[in-house]
Amino acid sequence: MNRIVRVPQIETDRLILRMWSKRDAEALFDYARDPDVGPNAGWKPHSNVGESRMIIDQLFRRNMTWAIVEKETKTVIGSIGFEPDKYRPEINSREMGYSLAKSRWGRGYMTEAAKCLIQYAFRELKLDVLMIRTSETNIRSQRVIEKCGFQYEGTLRRAYRTYDRGMREVRCYSMLREEYENLYLE
Repeated sequence: MNRIVRVPQIETDRLILRMWSKRDAEALFDYARDPDVGPNAGWKPHSNVGESRMIIDQLFRRNMTWAIVEKETKTVIGSIGFEPDKYRPEINSREMGYSLAKSRWGRGYMTEAAKCLIQYAFRELKLDVLMIRTSETNIRSQRVIEKCGFQYEGTLRRAYRTYDRGMREVRCYSMLREEYENLYLE
């Protein structure tokens, strides 16, 4: 049986990254039902609050996933977290993933949250590699990835099966420990 993974609360200038609560289901549903949010990441829009509650309970709280809370409004506006890097099982590596409410796009929130968790990954988890994947068409995500300093590794063709049983290409990026140290510790 999977148990709840406790993540520490982390603050940035405009955000609080904290553990998900079952009480966050309505806020998650509010942005996860948007057809412009989930399909970019390969998951279907949530159809009801119960589905969002299940995602929180069975996925977010059982993995290393933070709720992204906007300090000014105290509103949950996204998620960010780590999962095992299935491409490097023998290396101390994780994959980072995220989603953000469409109403908050273009404000630099995801870059702010991602840079914070990159530091957490290398300082606290002592990773050797942090990787991230996105679709060929998700230009917004690609911009966040590049602003954070990840290096493009290549594109895997037909590497991801979407919620609607389609297949799509996946752009792979990574950051090595020494790249992190050069970018973030200088």
